[in-house]
This record gives sequence, structure tokens and C-alpha cells, in this order.
Amino acid sequence: MSDPDHDFTFARIGKWSDEVVFRAEREHLVAFAAATNDDSAPHVRGDQAAPVYAVVPAFTTMAQTALSVVPDDLKMRILHGEQDMRFVRPIRPGDELHCRAKVIGIHGRSSGVVVTTYIETSTAQGELVNEQYFTGFFRGGRLSDGQGEAAPAHGFDESLRERPSDANVEQTFDADQTFRYAKASGDTMPIHTDEDFAKSVGLPGIIIHGLCTMAFVSRAVIETACPEDPSRLKRLAVRFSAPARPQQTVTTQLWSRGSGTYAFETSTNDGAVVIKDGLAEVSD
Repeated sequence: MSDPDHDFTFARIGKWSDEVVFRAEREHLVAFAAATNDDSAPHVRGDQAAPVYAVVPAFTTMAQTALSVVPDDLKMRILHGEQDMRFVRPIRPGDELHCRAKVIGIHGRSSGVVVTTYIETSTAQGELVNEQYFTGFFRGGRLSDGQGEAAPAHGFDESLRERPSDANVEQTFDADQTFRYAKASGDTMPIHTDEDFAKSVGLPGIIIHGLCTMAFVSRAVIETACPEDPSRLKRLAVRFSAPARPQQTVTTQLWSRGSGTYAFETSTNDGAVVIKDGLAEVSD
């Protein structure tokens, strides 16, 4: 006889969280750019936020909303599966940002349960700034079926490998990358800053935050597609497939699919693929 399903709270699907208010300060935008080795001039000056900074104002409500549907015994078994960001306009210094989130789907898989959360960030006047989809995977969760929606697809077209990539961007994480990113982002999970703790949960040691890796990838996309105007990046979607480590070098391969759309994949110098199913959309 199979084990019973875990008790996920389906009644919370579609229910908005309370709104969180966040004020974007130039000094914080500058600190985030420095923490992710971002050398794009508007980000270095703090005139506008780097794209992946979008997660910072919404981070707490995103995490709390996703966990609100999960039984207690699974909450610490979360893996960051995917992140999909849609940028209406950049975050700017002085913006008062209003963030809210809702779980839109809970679905069983063979080795766990996927919880999909939608997040939106707007100005005080109600102007939409960005939207995000956060996919959390709960290892060992049991659920025979599911309810709600999945995040929009952004799969990689394998036929692209039949031709060389259009760009290859190499980047290296610093030895202290995770400490700087933890401070700038507010993501202080000890797997990123405590070597002994990371090893105690089965990791080889401290690992790079997935969203820090995503920030590096955003720079690779901007360098390739819109170096003169980073705000032209309108969508960035990734699947986190393996962790990177401090001082590793990663290479992002990008294939143009036309009409400002790029598929990409990011691998470490020892061959591990850390980002799969990458998709970027860039406006004219």
C-alpha cells in the first residue's frame, strides 16, 4: 500500500497575500549591482535597478506565500526550481513598490511536489512594474494529483544545438560572492554562507544563490542583446538544474530565435549545467 498524500492547503490557491510596501533606494540598487559583479553603467550608478533586483522587494512575500500551502514537515525540503521574470519597466530609485503574491498551482511529481507562485510588483499609483513566477519543488512530497496552473513554459528547442551558439559569455564567481549577495539581497540561507551547514545537508560546501546565478545570466543576455540599454530586457526565465560554487567559471551559450528572443544554457567549467531552459525576450 502506498503512503498517503501530504496535506497541502489547496484552499489557498488563488488567494492574494497581504501587500508588502518597499522603497527602492539608490544606495541599495548600487549595492546589488556590486554584489552581482554588474558593470552596466545605469546599474553601477543606481539610475535603475539590475533586472534580477526585482526579486528583492518581493522576496519575503514570495517565500511566505509559497510556504503557506505546504505542510510543516516539507517546508525545509524546498528547492528553487524555476524563476520567470517579466519586466514592464525598470525599478528606479525612490520608487514605492507594492508587492503581493498568490499560489496558482500545486502539482504532484514522481519525486516531490511543485508549488507555483505568481508575484506582481506595482507602484503606489497602481502602475505594474514587473511580474514573476516562482516554482518551488518540495523533495519527497507526495501528491497523486494537483490543482491550479503551472508557470508558463519556456523549454529549450533542442534543434538549436544543430548550429553553433550565437554568443558565448564567460563569467567567474568571486570567493566572497555569496556573502556579498546575501547582504544585498536579504537571502541569508546558511547553505550560501556556512560551509559546515552546507555540508551537513549533503552539499559539497557553500553554493551560489540561484538568483545570483540568474543575475549573472542577465548580464550575459544584456551584453549580447542590448548593452546600450538594459531596460530593453523584457523577460528572463530559467530552470535551476545544479548549483554553482564560489570561484567557478560559468559559460552562457545564447542562440537567437529571431524577433528579439534568445534561448540559453549556462554550464560550469567542469561541465555541469546550472541553468537550463533559459529564455530571454528583448524589445526593439
